[in-house]
Amino acid sequence: MNSTGVRRARACVVGGLAVVMLVGCEGTTSTGDSAPTPPAATGRATGSSPLDNPDGTRAGLGALTSERDRAAARRLIEKVATKGRGPRTGYARDRFGSAWLDSADGVPLARNGCDTRNDLLARDGEKLRYRSGSDCVVIAMTLHDPYTGRAIDWRKREAAAVQIDHVVPLSYGWQMGAARWSEEKRRRFANDPLNLLPVDGPTNSAKRDSGPASWLPPHRGIRCSYAVRISQVAVAYALPVTAPDKKAMLAQCGGGSR
Repeated sequence: MNSTGVRRARACVVGGLAVVMLVGCEGTTSTGDSAPTPPAATGRATGSSPLDNPDGTRAGLGALTSERDRAAARRLIEKVATKGRGPRTGYARDRFGSAWLDSADGVPLARNGCDTRNDLLARDGEKLRYRSGSDCVVIAMTLHDPYTGRAIDWRKREAAAVQIDHVVPLSYGWQMGAARWSEEKRRRFANDPLNLLPVDGPTNSAKRDSGPASWLPPHRGIRCSYAVRISQVAVAYALPVTAPDKKAMLAQCGGGSR
């Protein structure tokens, strides 16, 4: 089967899982031989609206432009609880399980024979190429990066050029309550496609474990969608955000100062 056929077959599996699993990262993959190039001057959305993608199984992160959608976004953000950020004491990446587990039960794409990182590359990439003899390991693709608005031609040999971002960073989650979760819940959080986006590597590295009060995607047109995705993860995992982060999230969707 060619790479397009494999991707379509996997998409059918994803659709089936999405019907029954509605719960909703750090790691690297890469760009290719050429530098990222800007998209069309229209700044078109290149992914699914987060409001239409509540389990994270559809590709990308599309912009929210209508007032109706932005009002729905504000209503969702208002549901997120707030509290102060706790200490980072005791945090380590492995407290959320080994990176890119295929065995994190309770989330879409788990136990499909392919690790989380490659599942996400296949979900969001276009013009996919797989390693010879594999229908899992992506070695080349084109990614429409939601954080910068640029198209990235990716090759596996330059892995750090694209990273899989935890939209709500693991360290942030730890400080906001995940330190008290079970190991199983932390594994779900770290491998849930709702909380994962393949993005431009240097941009993701600049984000670190920041909340939206101190870091937002450079591509302004996607910022409301980014706030919605954070809210979806926060609501799904009963995870609060800081009051300044919630205020910043509301502002991205036209909520003004709170």
